[in-house]
Amino acid sequence: MDKHTVVICEDHTLLSQAIAGVVEGFENFEVLYLCKNGEELIEKLTLENRKPEIVLMDVNMPIMNGIETTKWLNDHYPNINVLALTVEEDENTILKMIRSGAKGYLLKDVDKKTLEKALHKIIETGFYHSHNVADVLMNSFTGKTTYEAQLKEQEIEFLKLLCTESTYREIAEYMKLSPKTIDGYRDSLFIKLDVKNRIGLVLYAVKHKIFIP
Repeated sequence: MDKHTVVICEDHTLLSQAIAGVVEGFENFEVLYLCKNGEELIEKLTLENRKPEIVLMDVNMPIMNGIETTKWLNDHYPNINVLALTVEEDENTILKMIRSGAKGYLLKDVDKKTLEKALHKIIETGFYHSHNVADVLMNSFTGKTTYEAQLKEQEIEFLKLLCTESTYREIAEYMKLSPKTIDGYRDSLFIKLDVKNRIGLVLYAVKHKIFIP
């Protein structure tokens, strides 16, 4: 049986090689090649006949970083899934990666079993919702969304705006609603979609194509 293909985009050579060794140790996966930044990845994608199913993407890289590269991949190779693997754990960076098209987000201190599970989930469902991106984002990616939930028109508009860099106050001004009403939309969607914070709402919007990066 053909193995699932992975490319690693990471600017630290030893770490990149170590990650490749871990992935090669998984029964159903193989690493096609390693790249030091987004520019090198784009070059190899144009030259190599085989295209990876998954790119393990660092965020901070020289020349072309992970956010820029993920956006480019989403525009030119939408069938290639990006799984962020990084030390960056702040909420803003996670949001930017998700908006750029990343299908999952892991920290580099993740254990092998979780990485393997994430790779399988991306192959099977197109997304991986981590339970532990960081302590402050615990349960961000529970994946327990209620797919049958009926969203109101204004809730859908609110979800789309959440996927931008607008603050809650700016969203309230744009929708011509009070901040208290916007807080009500947010809290209601937390319950309705069974997520814990803004990250979870953004993931829902991206996964269900309410917002298209």
